[in-house]
Parts: sequence; structure tokens; C-alpha cells
Amino acid sequence: MRTVVFVAPLFREGSNRFLRAFAQVPDVRLGVISMEPAAAIPADLRETLHAHYQVRDAMDAKEIERGVRGLAPMMGGHIDRLVAHLEELQIATADAREHLGIDGMHGLAARNFREKDRMKAVLRKHGVPVARSRLLASEPAVRRFAAEVGLPIVVKPPAGLGARSTFRVATQADLDALLKTRPPSASDPYQAEEYVDGWESTCETVTIDGQHVWRSGTHYLPGPLEVLENPWMQYCVLLPRDEGEKHFREFDAVNGAALDALGMKTGLSHMEWFRRTGGSVLVNEVGARPPGANIMPLMSEAYGCDMWAKWAELMSHDRFVAPTRQFAAGTAFFRGQGQGKVKAVHGLAEAQAEVGEYVVDRKLPVVGQPKSSSYEGEGWAVVKHPDTAVVMRALKRLVELVKIEYA
Repeated sequence: MRTVVFVAPLFREGSNRFLRAFAQVPDVRLGVISMEPAAAIPADLRETLHAHYQVRDAMDAKEIERGVRGLAPMMGGHIDRLVAHLEELQIATADAREHLGIDGMHGLAARNFREKDRMKAVLRKHGVPVARSRLLASEPAVRRFAAEVGLPIVVKPPAGLGARSTFRVATQADLDALLKTRPPSASDPYQAEEYVDGWESTCETVTIDGQHVWRSGTHYLPGPLEVLENPWMQYCVLLPRDEGEKHFREFDAVNGAALDALGMKTGLSHMEWFRRTGGSVLVNEVGARPPGANIMPLMSEAYGCDMWAKWAELMSHDRFVAPTRQFAAGTAFFRGQGQGKVKAVHGLAEAQAEVGEYVVDRKLPVVGQPKSSSYEGEGWAVVKHPDTAVVMRALKRLVELVKIEYA
């Protein structure tokens, strides 16, 4: 019997789905640390938990340690695993594991993944191709870097999450405006990188005791940065049917070298990478946690399995039975132009008539819904089919037909 503690600051839909997956893993006694009381746990889920401990701040390593120490007597006196799926929790949970002597990723490796400037430095040191980048804490340093690599450059937070708060500085006027509105400092530096022109994809990898035992991958259509720069743009994520697609297999060696350099031992990682226009590849960012952008449901559909359950079993028992890809799958994300609340959603009937037979899941925008602050938009639809070309056509028609109007 393994004793597993899951950190879920709030009992929201995403965290509850992961919790349910752990609750269903055989031979696991499950506890949870949260900032909300036990009464906030959905009733059906509450019945499956062995113990719960409320803390003031579930993002703080010392508070997580306090929660683990409080749960241990209720769970047999020893905790085997401490896990969290949120990117923002990776360093805190790693530090807590290290201080408590719990197996898993510890602080140094977690910082290699989470701190973007450190990540690039580690990868560069180990010969893994990455864009030129620098952590910049002053205006002169920013201007020197821009002159060195040439505009455009990309600016992001040092500990960013996906593409959030990331933007392209294309002209000298853009740079002047940025430095005026948000000057960098030692406490609030820029993570600046050269702009890479290429095709952006992902690589999801299962690693067990340092061995990379399984990979999957998706294409961003278009890339996240272009989506951020165009708030109206409806975009897609595609997981093709062909597991042996040359585009992905040529990246495997770079993926493995990057994960080895950063210190990945056991887990599911999410790597974003570019194939430049000239054909060379480079690593963009790496997360030591399950992917976002609806990639978990895409993998579940394409491989005919529950990827949340597979991750839970991996993290609980260091065990992963590799599934076989049976379908292509993709997500179309729905976003509108403008601000306010959703006034109307156009084109749903036409989309249903044309591609509804391929839609396997959906979360459609609702009239009255506020415009989302997330680049993932107000809704989405997942499609699947054995033929990748069919999925691509369905995604194209969905983003062409479905339009959101705000008021």
C-alpha cells in the first residue's frame, strides 16, 4: 500500500479530475492538502479520500511540510509520495519532498524546470540547442541584448506558465514603450530571448527512474505567441495518428538529452520545441508536470485510455503501461474579438452539420459568460478520427464557422 499526498490549493474542476484519478489507483491510501476546508471537496470525491489537511497557503513549501506532517499520523505514519499537477507548485512541493525525505523530484531539479533562465543555461551547458537568452535587470542590459541578437526579441516572466505574459518586441518603438511602462529591475527582471521563426510542437514524455519509456507529441496551429498577439484568433492543437511521424522522431534524441540535463527521474513532462525554417530544432520550454492546452484529453482520445489515471499510477507506483495510438485528435479553441461578455455564439448549427460526427467532447461558450483571461479562450471542441487529414479539416472548419460576439 502506497501513501500518497496530493496538493490541491482549491477544489476546482482540474484539480478534482487529478484527485479522482489518484483515488482510483489500486493500493493507494490518498490524502490531500488544500487551502479550503473538507466541506469544499465534492461529496463523491470526499468519500474516496483517506485524510485531508487544511493549510493557510498551499503554494508555500513550509505550509506543505506542515500539511504532510499533519497527515502522516492519519495515514499510517509514513508518506511515500507527495504530488501536485500545477506548474506553480512544482518548486514548493519539491522543496517539501527534500526537507521531509520523500522520494521524487527535489529542489535543484525543480528549479531547473521552473526558472526559465536557469533552464536555458543548464541546457546550453549540456549542448542542448536553445534560443539565445538572458535574464535582464536593467534598461541598459535590455538594450544591449536587443542590439546583440537583433529585433524582434521575446520577453517573458522568469518563472512563466506556458505562454502567459509572453510577448514579442518587434520594433525599437515597441522596446521603448516596454521599458517605459514596465522597466526591469533586480526584483522584477525580464527573461529575454531571441525570436525563433519556425513550427512549434510539443513532446510529452514518460520517464521512469531516468529512462524515457514513452513519448507523444502535438502541433500548435498556430504557435502560442501568435495567438497571444491576436486575442481574436481561434487556434488548434493537433495530435496526429502516426506515432512514427518523422517530425517528432527526429526530435527524440534532443528531448532525451534535455530531460537528462534538467534532472528528470520519474514523471510525465511537457516540452515545447521549435523546428526552425531551415530544419534545425531547439528546445523552448519544459515543464515537469502534465501538459495543459487540452493535451491530456487529446492523448486520452488518441490512445483510447485515461491519461489522468495513467499519470496517477506512474506517480504512485513508478509504473506505466504504454498505450498504442489508435486515432488522431485535436482541439479547436474558441475566442472572439473585443471585450465584455459573450452576447452570441454564431455558427454552431453549421459546425454541427459539417463536422459534428467527429466531435467527442466540447465546452461551448455560454451567453453571458465573461471574456476569459486565459489564452485558451471561452470554449473548445475536441475531435477525433483514424485519419489525421480528417481531423485537420474538422478543426479548420470549426475555427472558420464558430464565431463569438461580445457585448
